[in-house]
Amino acid sequence: MTEAPCKTDPRIRRTREMLFKAFQELLAEKTFDQISVQDLAERSTLNRATFYDHFTDKFELLEAMIDTRFTTLIEARMTGTVGTCEAGLRQLILATCDFLAEVSSGCQKHQRQFEPITESRVKAIVRESLLSGLRSHGAKSAELKATMISWAITGAAMEWSRKKAMSSDALADAILPTVHVALQAGE
Repeated sequence: MTEAPCKTDPRIRRTREMLFKAFQELLAEKTFDQISVQDLAERSTLNRATFYDHFTDKFELLEAMIDTRFTTLIEARMTGTVGTCEAGLRQLILATCDFLAEVSSGCQKHQRQFEPITESRVKAIVRESLLSGLRSHGAKSAELKATMISWAITGAAMEWSRKKAMSSDALADAILPTVHVALQAGE
């Protein structure tokens, strides 16, 4: 996962935001395969060397953009969370729904090609968030539990983002009992 935005030098954050913005603008005009590093450099008013100082290729740029935006959303959701682990889990589920809804509404015609990368990064970020909490509580099999729960949350939220047959709150209510069973397994 990329370094948290608040811990990064302001110049690096600014450069990355310029590249993220250029990337989003270009995606509205072209497919991912048609976008070159030169296109990104020109649109962001940076040079190619600056791009390569930050990213090895456009795939790494995409992953960093997903990581930064999703992590920021989780942090915003968790800021107001006080009290129980259940409240934190609920906010993590809702942040996942928020992020996937944002992604699915932003770039409909190109959404499918990013779905595997988005799913992979979301699972990894949710897993790391869960793992941190599980380890701080001394949970047995923390890695396995974090993996199972991150897959459950991400899978359910991805399906929800496609169909939106219920509210994100209703989805969180539906997922939480399964998460609780997984958390208590092997204890």
